[in-house]
Amino acid sequence: MNYAIIETGGKQYKVTEGQVISVERLEAEEGGSVQLDKVLFLADGENITVGKPLVEGAKVMATVKENGKGDKIIVFKYKSKVRYRRKNGHRQQFTSLSIDKILPAGAEYVKPAKKAARRKKTEEKVEEQANGA
Repeated sequence: MNYAIIETGGKQYKVTEGQVISVERLEAEEGGSVQLDKVLFLADGENITVGKPLVEGAKVMATVKENGKGDKIIVFKYKSKVRYRRKNGHRQQFTSLSIDKILPAGAEYVKPAKKAARRKKTEEKVEEQANGA
């Protein structure tokens, strides 16, 4: 099993390829690509790499699925006998990431072709076949 432990937003996450995780808000647009280079641990089948504290050159490539806000949390402060009551709400911002590839040190990432580009190529082939036939 191929997995990595990464750090982002002051928290650590165990990730595998194809997994969708929710992390603290990142400055990236939806549909954009993110490179997470704070890799603490890599496991690739039987090969294990432990960082000291980080694995040099290792990266995790991810795609931003969504930027949003979590559920509202009510913060209620209360002191008895002194009529002190304060009510606040808070919604934590998050970024939802889809893990594309876990790259060990020295590996290069080749981004897959977008669906629209692939669809356009297949449409061109169909037109060529229709015109040629």
